Amino acid sequence: MKKLSSKQRIAKAIAFFALFLGAFNFAAKAGGDGFEVYLNNKLIAKQYLTQPLDLKTLALNKANINDQITIYFTQCNAIGKIAKGRSIVVKDEKGRMLKEWKFEDTKNAKPGMVIQVKELLQLENSPGEKSLSLFYRAEGHPDAQIITSLKISGGSV
Repeated sequence: MKKLSSKQRIAKAIAFFALFLGAFNFAAKAGGDGFEVYLNNKLIAKQYLTQPLDLKTLALNKANINDQITIYFTQCNAIGKIAKGRSIVVKDEKGRMLKEWKFEDTKNAKPGMVIQVKELLQLENSPGEKSLSLFYRAEGHPDAQIITSLKISGGSV
């Protein structure tokens, strides 16, 4: 059997360590919490929380009065399970909570959280364009997670 020199042993150890870290790093990025936002069943935003935030802004006005927004939030360590105490919160540009929608706990593997656009338009009763943000909250999520930004124009409906 051929003996390895100390340089060869060190090189093998470094290569093994690099492979180990690479495999561990890959596994850590494979999952993660994430969400999808749909406007009338059309995907408008998809984000995994392991990625840098790419905040989408959705413009809404009176033409969207009969539309609906559906949000799906998935948890990496809870495949087939849904968080309890789920809610969507809308805040104004100053961070004040304007409204909260609470959703039932369910066994459905992909339960959507539906918000009628009409309800969002009713929150801003002054003319002009207003900025709002939607946040997701649930048990086990200590901080509210921003989902999307909204530009509401046209005043109250």
